[in-house]
Amino acid sequence: MPSNSPSPAGGPRDAADTPHGPTSPRDPSAAPRAATAHPAEPVQVSAPSPERADLIDPKPSPALRDQAPAASPEPTPRGYRAVFAVREFRAVFAAHLLSLLGVVVSELALTVLVYDLTGSPLLSALTFALGFLPYLVGGTLFAGVADRYPARRVLVTCDLICAGCVAVMVLPGTPVGGLLALRCLVASVSPVFTGTRMAALTDILGEGDLYVLGRSLLRIVSQSALLIGFGVGGVLLAALSARGAITITVGTFLCSAALLRFGTRDRPARTGGDRGGALLKESLAGARVVLADRRIRALMLLFWVPALFVVAPEALAAPYADEIGLGPAALGLLMCAMPVGHIAAELYAGAVLAPRIRSRIVLPVAAAGLLPLLLYGFRPGMVLTLVALALAGVGAAYIIGLDQWFVDAVPEELRGRAMTLLTAGLMTVQGIGMTLAGLAAEFLPVHRVVAGSGVIGVVCTLLLVREVSGTARATAPADGSRTEVRDGADQHMTSG
Repeated sequence: MPSNSPSPAGGPRDAADTPHGPTSPRDPSAAPRAATAHPAEPVQVSAPSPERADLIDPKPSPALRDQAPAASPEPTPRGYRAVFAVREFRAVFAAHLLSLLGVVVSELALTVLVYDLTGSPLLSALTFALGFLPYLVGGTLFAGVADRYPARRVLVTCDLICAGCVAVMVLPGTPVGGLLALRCLVASVSPVFTGTRMAALTDILGEGDLYVLGRSLLRIVSQSALLIGFGVGGVLLAALSARGAITITVGTFLCSAALLRFGTRDRPARTGGDRGGALLKESLAGARVVLADRRIRALMLLFWVPALFVVAPEALAAPYADEIGLGPAALGLLMCAMPVGHIAAELYAGAVLAPRIRSRIVLPVAAAGLLPLLLYGFRPGMVLTLVALALAGVGAAYIIGLDQWFVDAVPEELRGRAMTLLTAGLMTVQGIGMTLAGLAAEFLPVHRVVAGSGVIGVVCTLLLVREVSGTARATAPADGSRTEVRDGADQHMTSG
């Protein structure tokens, strides 16, 4: 399933989630969480065994119930190892990897196919752009699906829909208009899939640090796909026809569906099952409730606003390379620099920084994340440009802490809709940012457009940081403490 999950600093992937990627009921008997002096600073408590995350299901399998504890338990895994110790997450991770590679290959192959059929550069470019445009429609109108139906059913159905669409694309008789329509349908399904998966991770990993690290791993995969996916697609297109390369993605979607169907548990819907009522009305009502909450709205904008501006250098990489006299090989390096910085920052923040530190750096790193783009104002050469892009990618380190704030702020019954809306908005603003950057470059030198994006983005982000700080104070309890009962499977971290 195309899962472009949110990845503001590294390009339009998951959404990876590109951006194609996404809690269990409260336990009244769980111990209250430790009080914090500030809502945005978590308190570290004893780390539970990762196997506890598999026990979130109120009806575990008999085999799981009958397992006796080992006489001499091994040391509890920590960091990313603890996330991979959860069986269900391994299935989700593998499904994400397969579907993401399939999507990247299909995007490239479909663009080539449309160009071969029409000879039109406009239609070829439009084929790629259609991966962005329907996100807002699908994420807004169908967001209710994420909470209305069981997560596993939604995820598997989305994968099967995508597999069916791609299978029709392969048919020789499918006209160009049909190819574009099918591309739109796949893109409309993507935010529902990604939002549902994001919400389902809180069922699988709990709401604390395991969830944060799990989201981090999915983003790392999405960014890595930017580095290897198009290379794989190019190799396939050299050996196969465009339709042959697209055919392979049918298999990746089907494998993803099988992994999710047989590798994850069937949990009930968040809103009480398949209830009646208009889905459209429920989706729009959920979006209104989410956006009406000042805290949730501010956090959502903190995902979106930096992403709106950070895509400018990627959108204008080719004209900038031409402006400073670089060749095609240098263009490839420019496209890779930001994802490399993002991956390095994500790995460091997840593996080295404690949850408390990750929470503390959210606002300062978000505020400074776009500053490297100001280097473009001096029309730098190859080396300084790569440094600026890599540092802009490093600025994405704030997202790993912001994930925890967001999941804490959203009520469980709205979580699927909120995360679907988050994904749809993120993909939409990236598409808008690329369009605006290209439009501005028609009238101004490319280096000034990128530098201007950095200046405007820093100002907007600083205003937003102030708003997020204000909502943290406004939502803090009067006595300065915060107690909240969490699922006992994961009580690593508290945050605002």
